[in-house]
Amino acid sequence: MATGSSSNRLKNPHIQPKIEPFVSKKGHNPKDLRSWAKQTGFVSGESSNPTSTIISHQKFDTLDVEIERCLKNQTGGKIEIDPILGRNRINREEEEEEIELELTARTRPRGNWRRGFGDESNTNEARNTNGNGGNVLLPVVTVIEPKKEEDKDVENGVMHPVEVDGSGYRDEGWNTSDMKYGLRDNPGFVRLIYYGLQHYLSLAGSLMFIPLLIVPAMGGTDNDTATVISTMLLVTGITTILHSYFGTRLPLVQGSSFVYLTPALIILNAKENRNLSEHKFRHIMKELQGAIIIGSIFQSFLGFSGLMSLFLRLINPVVVAPTMAAVGLSFFSYGFPQAGSCVEISIPQIILVFGFTLYLRGISIFGHRLFRIYAVCTSSSDVFSKIFVPLSVMIIWTYAFFLTAGGAFNYEGCSPDIPSSNILTDSCRRHAYSMKHCRTDVSNAMRTAPWVRIPYPFQWGIPVFHFRTSMIMIFVSLVASVDSVGTYHSASLLVASKPPTPCIVSRGIAMEGFCSILAGLWGVGTGSTTLTENVYTINVTKVASRRAVEMGAVFLILFSFVGKIGAILASIPQALAASVLCFMWGLIVALGLSNMQYSKTASFRNITIVGVSLFLGMSIPSYFYQFQPETSLILPSYFLPYSAASDGPVHTGSKQLDFAINGIMSMSMVVTLLVAFILDNTVPGSKEERGVYIWSHAEDLVADSSLSADYSLPRKVAQMFCWGRCF
Repeated sequence: MATGSSSNRLKNPHIQPKIEPFVSKKGHNPKDLRSWAKQTGFVSGESSNPTSTIISHQKFDTLDVEIERCLKNQTGGKIEIDPILGRNRINREEEEEEIELELTARTRPRGNWRRGFGDESNTNEARNTNGNGGNVLLPVVTVIEPKKEEDKDVENGVMHPVEVDGSGYRDEGWNTSDMKYGLRDNPGFVRLIYYGLQHYLSLAGSLMFIPLLIVPAMGGTDNDTATVISTMLLVTGITTILHSYFGTRLPLVQGSSFVYLTPALIILNAKENRNLSEHKFRHIMKELQGAIIIGSIFQSFLGFSGLMSLFLRLINPVVVAPTMAAVGLSFFSYGFPQAGSCVEISIPQIILVFGFTLYLRGISIFGHRLFRIYAVCTSSSDVFSKIFVPLSVMIIWTYAFFLTAGGAFNYEGCSPDIPSSNILTDSCRRHAYSMKHCRTDVSNAMRTAPWVRIPYPFQWGIPVFHFRTSMIMIFVSLVASVDSVGTYHSASLLVASKPPTPCIVSRGIAMEGFCSILAGLWGVGTGSTTLTENVYTINVTKVASRRAVEMGAVFLILFSFVGKIGAILASIPQALAASVLCFMWGLIVALGLSNMQYSKTASFRNITIVGVSLFLGMSIPSYFYQFQPETSLILPSYFLPYSAASDGPVHTGSKQLDFAINGIMSMSMVVTLLVAFILDNTVPGSKEERGVYIWSHAEDLVADSSLSADYSLPRKVAQMFCWGRCF
């Protein structure tokens, strides 16, 4: 096609273009043209006609001019026409390769999401109607996406970003696993119950094991542990529903996070709280409530004021990855020392968890893969979706029950009613301590807990506010916000949706702060934030329905009213809970480091920042642990890293400020965040190298109805907040 004819047609579109006859060649392999057609944009994903694709004249003319120019340069200006193949190519493969390289940057479609691209045109011809009513046949090449080798990675939750274009920005397409049910799908009432309970069973460790650790350390009774567990179920259900309607609207569970566990251990190990004898649990709980409320107010202000939208520009995968990893690494001195108090049940528990998660995850039983979520038994079938109790915990719990009933965990004359300080022999003291962590009948909550009990705000008393604890929680709320930002981005891509806008992220952070305020009012000992493990659960279950998460939250609220449920969970041996948490904390480390997939992981800049920030995040707090000689004689060894706030090296003359600074610098996750944040935003690096998070724009909500339906508030609620830019 000559250049002059194309210009005449642009001036007068009613002129019939002269089309040379095309005779198909027998035995011609159409695959020769597929990659070329894909690169030059001959296939359109915009057509809704399943049998034809309409291609504009201008697009063909532009491509023809470019092809003419490339071919003339190679053949010295002379183009030979073959009546069968069209153009006579001396070296067809080399010529195609050079054309692809030259035309890719100019003709590559921009701004298209990988999902669904090129699936709508399946024919070799397209019919275009000109102004005179005539039909012109235009050649179209059908593109069949080759089967990708990373299907196994997608199945395992690994998402690969699309190549970066010439501008240095990512194309917003992502290879995501196919969801059974999308964000706005309704599987039906029965399946909603199934999938909802399945979702929360996989997060049982985060929801019930934290009270099993902190309440006994705070001096609480078995009934206090059961009450805190019931309260946590209630708050988790309420906050999840609130976030689903008024937050980011992603299918994410809001619950008690391990981010708040470290400051809780620091506060309960303060020097002023060690010597308390009467009402120790209530006193420490009220101090935790006040600190959580102040930190949550700061987090809400960060979101509602729009400051989070500005802060997002400085938060990237190189910052999120080490910070999330440091949350899990913060408990390395607490995990196995607690689990090792009864190796008879902790070692089998850890082996069983690894067996289910790593060795048996691909095993199919009657066509169903049953071991896909860590220690949780789920079915991947659409019809026979089943829900089971977390297998590893149930099996080992039953195993411990039979050992207790069979006399394997007898006290052997070492009475458990005698305080450890009054036991004369060390061997008897250690034996009594181990038996308390092994036996399943230590808790008397099942006998004393009421059948019906409704948790209520201020059930432990009026919160107590201190400057020292409030400062610590403000920094912890920043860590929780950074953690949630990474979770929002990963979850949005996983459910095959575009990332939210910065305003929507700010709205989600603000709602998380409000939910943590509710957690502080009810008194669960920790704040409420998005659970990082939730992303892994969505990928494994392939269920991203908001309604399923909301249905499960309703059941949590109902379960919280039954006091016996909290009592049953409170009777889990502490060694068993600690052994499961060893795996979960390791999983959090892995999920945090997986955020590096969004950046250049082989970059020396990135690996240096991540490595140095993690090392200093562990080493600097160790420096603060040295200044506590008296504490080492009073507290157990696994509590020593959390007692540096009272005996740290900082002395400013103000005890409140000393406690705050020593406590902040003794938290690995805070130090890691500060180091990674400063290095990533000061060390030079391109956006491609840093893997800068790309969020949607506010205009996309107006232009894309699907994006608006995913993230916009319900219509009546949005009308009430029409004055807000991010609502």
